[in-house]
Amino acid sequence: MLIRSIESGDRDYFIRSVQAFYHSPAVCHEIPAQNAERTFELLLHGSPYADCLIAEEDGRPVAYCLLALTWSNEAGGLCVWLEELMVDETLRGKGVGSKMIAAVHEKYNTAARYRLEVTEDNPRAAALYRMLGFEELPYRQMVLDTPVAL
Repeated sequence: MLIRSIESGDRDYFIRSVQAFYHSPAVCHEIPAQNAERTFELLLHGSPYADCLIAEEDGRPVAYCLLALTWSNEAGGLCVWLEELMVDETLRGKGVGSKMIAAVHEKYNTAARYRLEVTEDNPRAAALYRMLGFEELPYRQMVLDTPVAL
C-alpha cells in the first residue's frame, strides 16, 4: 500500500469519497456538495492549514485522510486535526486506517497533538482510535457557521 499526498488525478475519488463520508455514521450532518470542490482546489494549490493523504492499492485510491493544521497553546505546539478519515468499505478492518494514521504521525512527527472527532454511531472507529492511543476529552463541541464568500 502506498500512502501519498493528494494529486490532481484524485479529484473524482476525493469528491465521491467526501460525499460518502458525509452520508455515513462518521458524522452528524451533511455538507453542501460545493464544500468538497472548494477543499480539493485548496489542497491542490497549497495551504499551510490543510493537507490530505491518499492510500493507494494496486494503483487506485482506497482511502483519504483530510488534515487541518493549527497551533495549540493548550498542547504547546502544532495540532494536527484528522478532520476526515474515510476507507473504502471493502477494506475496513484490514489495517488501512491504522496505516493512514501512522503516515500522519510520520509526516507530522513534530506535532504536539493529534486530534479527531468520532460520533457515538461509529464505535468501530472509536475502538481503532483508542487502540492507537487516542483518549477522550471531556469537551462539548460548539460551532458558529458563517456564510463563506466564494
